[in-house]
Amino acid sequence: MLKLTFYLVIGLVLLICLTFAAMSVLSRQQTPPSLVDGKLSACPATPNCVCSEDPRADAHIEPLRFTQTPDAAWQTLKQIITQSGGRIEVEQNGYLRAIYVSRIFRFIDDVEFRLDPANQVIQVRSAARSGRSDLGVNRARVEHLRALLRQTA
Repeated sequence: MLKLTFYLVIGLVLLICLTFAAMSVLSRQQTPPSLVDGKLSACPATPNCVCSEDPRADAHIEPLRFTQTPDAAWQTLKQIITQSGGRIEVEQNGYLRAIYVSRIFRFIDDVEFRLDPANQVIQVRSAARSGRSDLGVNRARVEHLRALLRQTA
């Protein structure tokens, strides 16, 4: 009986690891997001995304506010992204997309920014490419970036 329980536990652990590995591979095959009609994409119905331009309470997060010039805020943001482990993939005309890769299973999260100089904010969207839940990782990431941006302002 003890042997059977051991094999069941080992089998379950292997199944979980294979599931996470498959999700990691799938996240690499998905198309990254981009602007839609000049705004950041709305979040999907799954709880693994936050966006300052999404009106739904469960997905909404406040944009990043800045007091310096828009160019200075943008440069600071780029430094903060790379210092916090992100890799900038696309930057063009006040839009920036970076990725963050989780340590163990190598899941990819896309983080997008849209400069809104008229309102002195940077709109932000952070989303997991795969999976249903991110256990609050994307919301925490945006809040961490917000804190770093405030420290350097």
